[in-house]
Amino acid sequence: MVLAVLNNKGGVGKTTTSVNLAAALAGPKRRVLLVDLDSQSSASLWCGVPRTHLRPSSANVLLDKLPMLKTVRPTSTPYLDLVPAAPELANADLALCDVVDRESTLRHALEPVRQRYEFTLLDCPPSLSLVGVNALVAADALLVPVTPQFLAMEGLVNLLAMVEQVRTRLGSKAKLLGVLLMMVAPGRGTTEARERLRSQYRERVFHTEIGASGALAEAPASGKTIFQYAPRTRGADAFSRLAGEVLERLRTRK
Repeated sequence: MVLAVLNNKGGVGKTTTSVNLAAALAGPKRRVLLVDLDSQSSASLWCGVPRTHLRPSSANVLLDKLPMLKTVRPTSTPYLDLVPAAPELANADLALCDVVDRESTLRHALEPVRQRYEFTLLDCPPSLSLVGVNALVAADALLVPVTPQFLAMEGLVNLLAMVEQVRTRLGSKAKLLGVLLMMVAPGRGTTEARERLRSQYRERVFHTEIGASGALAEAPASGKTIFQYAPRTRGADAFSRLAGEVLERLRTRK
């Protein structure tokens, strides 16, 4: 199962979701692969990879046709492997523009590794560039993090419309698994935004919400997931519950 964590707006918690959901899914000895597709390499840095050791990366896979197996490396979380990202991904649109079947480059690259892992999570860039489109085409399901703020929620309408256009034009089978409320904090504005989102999207919104958390904000600097950095916090509990809900939704879809 390939799950793309996607939103074309930055700052909504895509990397936080990708890293910690991947760790939660790997907890019960499931083999999980996290593929960093963002040129900022945030997921890679969070997993403890220094900037000087980002290569070989997903950029080499997409731009140089390097086999993905040659870029996979273990993380400090048992059963969780990583394909890091590198700054060269910022040039992917230009580099791939003349490539035949360029939107399916990632899907083809993932084929040799799909059977090795129960789950592959794609941490996507904050845009529907060619890299983001490649993630859509490669994915079986989509998870969309969104913050309970007016502009982020307005952007969700456009994002889902663009996703549907890509699915129709390129024959992608990826369907929305769910919208995830991130960085939820007490307050009237937050409550109104949450109610509006749940009213508009109903069952497409995960029951689990990820609250604003000091531990989640601090964990990246330690190079540890929330389960390693602060396993007894609400953030760790929330991602454990999210993993359970993801598994249940995937079972229901079959």
